[in-house]
Amino acid sequence: MARTILQRCEDKGLRMTGQRRTIAAVLEAADDHPDVEELYARAASADAAISLATVYRTVKLFEEEGILEKLDFGDGRARYETADRAHHDHLIDLESGEVIEFVDPEIEQLQERIARKLGYRLTGHRLELYGVRRKDKT
Repeated sequence: MARTILQRCEDKGLRMTGQRRTIAAVLEAADDHPDVEELYARAASADAAISLATVYRTVKLFEEEGILEKLDFGDGRARYETADRAHHDHLIDLESGEVIEFVDPEIEQLQERIARKLGYRLTGHRLELYGVRRKDKT
């Protein structure tokens, strides 16, 4: 069973203030890829005393500790997701900004085959596809 963000912070011996706990809970509940401003808005609705600076510092700490993964989808906004999630790739809609997570066994096999062909053992990868929704859908 995957460990929660709070459990992972405690495992690493991080001091967990009430505000950090709130930010961890907001991150845990996220089903998207929020940026710091979005995290701040969500956390501040739970605890009005949380400042944007606190969210920035906490996100930076969680990233440095390997709890969060920073993502850059080319829109100038750093987004975040938990670092221990099951492997997946991303399709980014350039018009709406929607981020769709997917796993495709054929792509996974192709990447392994390419690495082997070039003399490597693949230890990880990140795939981001960028596109716009087709109007004809054919």
